[in-house]
Amino acid sequence: MGVRRLARTVALQALYEIDCTHHPPERVIQYRLEETPLPEPAVKFARWLIYGVLHHRAVLDAYIQKQAPEWPLEQVAIVDRNILRMALYELAQDSRTPIKVAINEAIELGKTFGSDSTPRFVNGVLGALAPLRKEIARRIQENSPPPNRPKQRQR
Repeated sequence: MGVRRLARTVALQALYEIDCTHHPPERVIQYRLEETPLPEPAVKFARWLIYGVLHHRAVLDAYIQKQAPEWPLEQVAIVDRNILRMALYELAQDSRTPIKVAINEAIELGKTFGSDSTPRFVNGVLGALAPLRKEIARRIQENSPPPNRPKQRQR
């Protein structure tokens, strides 16, 4: 498994736990990184995804909800909604990640962690939102400045 895919996996697991239990994000991230050690660039990428999704969840959720109105977001499986949030954030905020790669990575996470219908659902929602990438990026920028990344603890 590639390092960035592993970082996305750690980020998804952390977001899932935070969404379910409302544990403090930093504590969840530390635990996840102890369970799955990553090289420093992957740690930074995972943290960027986690804090970006948490900080801009309202904007991301509004776009997801607009695209899938028959599914109230609170009724969408926790795994599915966090995969969508992560991929949409990455699509909108990291122009180095090609659209197809971001969508494919989300689908692969869906195959691993979601239900049988997750990959198709994720592909449909992200495929419809991908053309709005720049608009979503603008809305995120208008929402607030980029999230502050906590300083890395020295071990």
